[in-house]
Amino acid sequence: MGMNQTPASERVHISFFGKRNAGKSSVINAVTGQNLAIVSSVKGTTTDPVYKTMELLPLGPVMVIDTPGIDDEGELGSLRVRKSYQVLNKTDIAVLIVDSTAGKGPQEEALIQKFQAKGIPYLIVYNKIDLLPGAPEKVCPEDNVIYVSAASGTNIYELKEKIASLKPEDTHKYPLIADLINPMDLVILVVPIDKAAPKGRLILPQQQTIRDILERGALSLVVRDTELKATLDKFRAQGILPRLVVTDSQAFARVSGDTPEDITLTSFSILFSRYKGELEAQLQGVSALSSIKDGDRILIAEGCTHHRQCDDIGTYKIPKWIREYTGKNPVFEFTSGTEFPDDVTSYKMVIHCGGCMLNEREMKYRISCCQDQNVPVTNYGILIARITGILKRSLGPFPEMQKLIP
Repeated sequence: MGMNQTPASERVHISFFGKRNAGKSSVINAVTGQNLAIVSSVKGTTTDPVYKTMELLPLGPVMVIDTPGIDDEGELGSLRVRKSYQVLNKTDIAVLIVDSTAGKGPQEEALIQKFQAKGIPYLIVYNKIDLLPGAPEKVCPEDNVIYVSAASGTNIYELKEKIASLKPEDTHKYPLIADLINPMDLVILVVPIDKAAPKGRLILPQQQTIRDILERGALSLVVRDTELKATLDKFRAQGILPRLVVTDSQAFARVSGDTPEDITLTSFSILFSRYKGELEAQLQGVSALSSIKDGDRILIAEGCTHHRQCDDIGTYKIPKWIREYTGKNPVFEFTSGTEFPDDVTSYKMVIHCGGCMLNEREMKYRISCCQDQNVPVTNYGILIARITGILKRSLGPFPEMQKLIP
């Protein structure tokens, strides 16, 4: 993500579903006014979900998702259908495209039931009305039904207005950091620069935290972990006490040692856990570390698909730290990006990244998936704080959460 772009996780996710050749891609192109999706008379042109970020008025920043046909056939087709259903877990607004010359069938009805079960606001869009004699030209009286023609443009404007009317309200219970600081407070952000750090940019959690501090009217100072102690000493000599130190979780041990006890400390990962609404659940989940045994399966899940270094945090450092901390030899498995198993019952625990690339709906789905199956789930920052023995201290900004730690 560029510094001037809205993160994908903060965009409204609009997903288009339907059978092959119902006109999903044509409707997407008509709604967006761009050729975002490939259009073909050949069934099954869209073989995997296609994601496109854009600005769509009057909604603003959105993620448009074109999905494979829900009636795809064969072994490969069933995998494509599964991919389409996975998209539901991140969908804020669902648009079901129905070929008006064929009408709704069992697949569409099953999908509508999924929308309703997951609480996803949805529209039923009957496309290709230009092929029907005497087809309705007006918007259907039902609030969530509309007749359109992607080919002629009939009712496309009205469709955009209906989509906009379903825009979800911001459901974040807390901001990322703004409620923890006051205008003109000094916040020090600790960003290690090692070979795993992306060249020429900050990673998304750091960018979003800086933006939230700016909107609060506070001051942010970004330093490496190697310069933190000297920075704090210099400020203290001038009688300046930072309101908060926020660090990359990987540097917790060093940063905790260099940050005096009278300065509040936390991590980007813990901030994101609260922001996504799952801090309490993930604090409870980390206690599973104390009962790890040899051979236990642990799932480490990441929401992005970054290039992995030889000392990658997810696939190398965390497994290494867990083995050292527990003295046991569990079995680690890994997922990344959009992949996350529906069945997690075979795992002793699930350890997730901060989820900065996942929207709130998908992160909540993953957490509830674990909770419904009684599998403890935590995140990187909480786990690392527990292993380094500073979990209670790292929750300094959240005294009500500190009470949950023995």
